[in-house]
Amino acid sequence: MNRISLSRARALLARAPDVRVLVVGDLMLDRYLTGSVDRISPEAPVPVVRVEAESWALGGAGNVAANVVALGSQCEVVGGVGRDAEGRLLRDRLQELGVGVTGLVELDDRPTTVKTRIMARHQHVTRVDREDSSDISEVQAGRLAEAVRRLRPSADAIAVEDYNKGVLVTSLIRATLSAGEEGSIPTVVDPKRLRFFDFTEATVFKPNSRELEDALGERLRPDDPEWMNEVRERLGCQTLLLTLGESGMAVQCRGNEYMRVPTVAREVYDVSGAGDTVTAVMAVALAVGATSLEAAVLANHAAAVEVGKAGVATVSPEEIFRQQEAFAEKEQP
Repeated sequence: MNRISLSRARALLARAPDVRVLVVGDLMLDRYLTGSVDRISPEAPVPVVRVEAESWALGGAGNVAANVVALGSQCEVVGGVGRDAEGRLLRDRLQELGVGVTGLVELDDRPTTVKTRIMARHQHVTRVDREDSSDISEVQAGRLAEAVRRLRPSADAIAVEDYNKGVLVTSLIRATLSAGEEGSIPTVVDPKRLRFFDFTEATVFKPNSRELEDALGERLRPDDPEWMNEVRERLGCQTLLLTLGESGMAVQCRGNEYMRVPTVAREVYDVSGAGDTVTAVMAVALAVGATSLEAAVLANHAAAVEVGKAGVATVSPEEIFRQQEAFAEKEQP
């Protein structure tokens, strides 16, 4: 199955307002400085960008949360922020969206992670990161784990978003996945290389091709169901969702269910945040009762919408439905 009917998609996402997703992971802010370039600096061979606009967006786990509420669901976040102006801004932006922030923990010894992208004439000139990606302390991890345990009873799914910024240490990972198992609710994990094999026992394990290849140290065989199932068993997950960029996705579920999902993107403008969108859609779809295969197809359509937008962006149910309709029309003989 590499399709889902429009009526089934509408029926599933109509339930989105009835569910709550708990998002755990690395919170960050994306700052955009946009301007124009008409000269090269006399000090060094670099362009001089005259800034004309500045904007801020939620990044990382914050973008997952933003996508969850864009789909119509309720959301709570657990993560760390600095005791700084950027941390207050991040909290405010989440609250403006209606995201619960009682799981935010202020980390006195580090700044809020900020990625500043400098854009000129729709071109990405450079990026400047302000962050501390060292591991948080076990005391801090304990405070975050307690927030997960406190918020889990009201959650219908948990999304775990790792950007290797030091928040998802092993103890917090285990506490989060254990909370999902104890509550019999699905967990969707977007891992990074540093603690790749700590995310075992997730419902959905969602690496991209580079992450999985680096972790395994071997060439990928996404078109080989037997190999996909061997990897799924090694990772200890119920479903392995391997994202392949412009080549779509490969999905292997427990019980030898395999699906190859081709890309459905019509236009790729900016891939920033596409993985966050997939994580959010998977979590919401599983929470409302979709199968892993159905959720993956919906997430694939959502990603196609997201990459057609500039910068980190969210996707609404109606945009997913329009994307489905367009793809169905294109496939008709």
